[in-house]
Amino acid sequence: MRLEGKVAIITGAASGIGLATVRRFHEEGAKVLVADLDGAAAGEAAEELDPSGSDVIHASCDVSNPSDCAAAVEKAVLAFGGIDVLHANAGLPFTGEIETVDAETFHAVVSVNLGGAFFSAQAVVPFMKKRGAGCIIFTSSLQGLIARPNFSPYTAAKHGVTGLMKGLALELAPSGIRVNAIAPGPTQTPMLGKFLGGMADDMDEAIERFKNSVPMGRLLEPIDVANAALFLASDEAKMITGHTLVVDGGTTAG
Repeated sequence: MRLEGKVAIITGAASGIGLATVRRFHEEGAKVLVADLDGAAAGEAAEELDPSGSDVIHASCDVSNPSDCAAAVEKAVLAFGGIDVLHANAGLPFTGEIETVDAETFHAVVSVNLGGAFFSAQAVVPFMKKRGAGCIIFTSSLQGLIARPNFSPYTAAKHGVTGLMKGLALELAPSGIRVNAIAPGPTQTPMLGKFLGGMADDMDEAIERFKNSVPMGRLLEPIDVANAALFLASDEAKMITGHTLVVDGGTTAG
């Protein structure tokens, strides 16, 4: 029960990494707000985990909208009394050559992946400061550390998340708030299909190519990333801040 007595908000939490993290945090004793752009799916996830609604609640939240982020945080505070952990996990995929990127697409990718991380953190910080402690975890990506061709808007946004994490870690350390990021390798989530759809006509071939690029021989499962988030959220990581935890099966080791 590493998160017993803690209150957590997880964004992008109705599927994939976010949902796996909701489950792990709940198993470890946290009260959790499930936030997702798809409010109905968030509600279904919360209902499945806690039909009573006493420990798991949900909110519809467009993380690129500061008002939505503030409303989700207020809901968690009213229900549970405060905020201890934020896992800012919501993301928007993009794959394509630069000539194909229109202004609307570029702004959407940056607004969700970078703006969503910023606005989610901005909303929780005042409440964490009241507690004198807190933990913010951003889901970044290997694209926040390295680059591949045909990802440029996404890569730019995720590099921005890395910079945001480092800046906030230094800014918020005097308030007892830790800020870290997780950089997952290719993970078997609904978002992976959206990435691969822009990279190859044969989905099975693309997945096999990704598997072959991972030294440990498989793609990540959402639980692999959820366990990393659990560690960073726990007191076991109480002196870790300003760090990007790479979870990639050795992909970046070479």
